[in-house]
Amino acid sequence: MNHLDNLLNWYSTLTVDTVKDVRLFYQPNAHFKDPFNDVHDINAIEAIFAHMFETTENPRFIIHEKIAQDRQAFVTWTFEFTLQKKPYSVIGGSHLKFDKDGLVVEHRDYWDAAEELFAKLPVIGWPIRWLRKQFLVKI
Repeated sequence: MNHLDNLLNWYSTLTVDTVKDVRLFYQPNAHFKDPFNDVHDINAIEAIFAHMFETTENPRFIIHEKIAQDRQAFVTWTFEFTLQKKPYSVIGGSHLKFDKDGLVVEHRDYWDAAEELFAKLPVIGWPIRWLRKQFLVKI
């Protein structure tokens, strides 16, 4: 799946200047969903990545594993960035579906926003950590 390798290389080397290249990898009406966004348009997908560079410092994706079958793939990754001088990392995965030309038609990100992000933030982190402890099974 050469189109998958090309896409993952783009993600691994993504910069503010290469965000526009999203059009080389996604269909014009591609669907993208993550814990914060749910869009069906290449312009909106491009805006999501541009926003990432506007709101975080040094964002980067580290690709770990990939499983490909027919015209779909699942990829695990870590997203690292700095926010207000504090480093963060989010571990997640993406389910990708491709059209016959190898363009992404569906991209669904799976990651736990509460554990991977909110619990690490000041102010809102404490109540989330407390709530998680309430549901923790003690064996």
